[in-house]
Amino acid sequence: MAKINVGLVGITGYAGMELARLVAYHPQMHLNMACSRAEAGRKLSEYYPFLQGVPAGDVTITSYSPEEAKDRCDLVFLAVPAGTAMRMAPELLSRNLRVIDFSADFRLKDQSVYEEWYNLPHTASDLLPEAVYGLPEIYADQIKAAKLIANPGCYPTSIILGLKAAFQHDLIQSSDIIIDSKSGATGAGRKPNLPTIFSEVCDNFRAYGLPRHRHTPEIEQELGFLAQKSVTVQFTPHLLPTNRGILSTIYTKLKQDIDLETIHKLFTATWANCPWIRIMPMGKLPETRFVRGSMFCDIGLVVDKRTQRLIIISTIDNLCRGAAGQALANANLQMGLDVTTGLTQAPLL
Repeated sequence: MAKINVGLVGITGYAGMELARLVAYHPQMHLNMACSRAEAGRKLSEYYPFLQGVPAGDVTITSYSPEEAKDRCDLVFLAVPAGTAMRMAPELLSRNLRVIDFSADFRLKDQSVYEEWYNLPHTASDLLPEAVYGLPEIYADQIKAAKLIANPGCYPTSIILGLKAAFQHDLIQSSDIIIDSKSGATGAGRKPNLPTIFSEVCDNFRAYGLPRHRHTPEIEQELGFLAQKSVTVQFTPHLLPTNRGILSTIYTKLKQDIDLETIHKLFTATWANCPWIRIMPMGKLPETRFVRGSMFCDIGLVVDKRTQRLIIISTIDNLCRGAAGQALANANLQMGLDVTTGLTQAPLL
């Protein structure tokens, strides 16, 4: 099979860095374009020393040009901030390129909701109906046919995957859902920012983004699709003194008296054919270190009979499963490959 040429616009962030690492050893995809205005003219290996001696490292960084993308790429990843992707995506789509956007610009179906939560006018709202939310376990068929993919947020990925089986089997109420999520510092991005420098994060733990974190409407939108009704959640993110990983503890209210063994069987059956979802054995709970650098989502279950709650603990790596690896899985589906191609690495310990 011929190589698939891909481009990466926005190389300076952690998600772009992780994508370059993954694509470098992908058996079918070739990183043929890397864009950054500030770093233009340098070899990619000069900016990413880990690519020294790797073919992808020989790519010369250029400033973004949709015409260059048309000439050099079959698919383009946009690892750019919210508000930038909505300008670039139409230029690329009009040149018959497939696009995967890492930002939130195309995740929310309601333009007014996006504008309210991101304080930006949406200048490409005509593309919202055709953009497909890039969660392969739920939307694989739509992803295969899509030209524009909205790559999910990292927190929402852990939460939606954690709750899918509970809604599918009508186990829980759609109200009274409390989500307590914790992320490593790379989730805050690579741009220097006082609250995320080492001495502020190390040996510390704090909540942030209350009560209106921008991932909230994305979470509620996708959970609403699963529940087939409006869903409101209480979402509280926290910053961990680690580099990578997300652990979401999700508190739900059971609709009826049901034991853990039955729930565990239902969750296991739901995800039986999904290679990256691992339901922990009863009595075991997931940890971030066991998914680091991988595509796995580990899910643990607890039933609290006293409070009639099902507690779901869902763990992912925020950079791989929550960003770059998920984008590459979507690209695999768009380009007719098996979703796992180039993404079968074991977690990093």
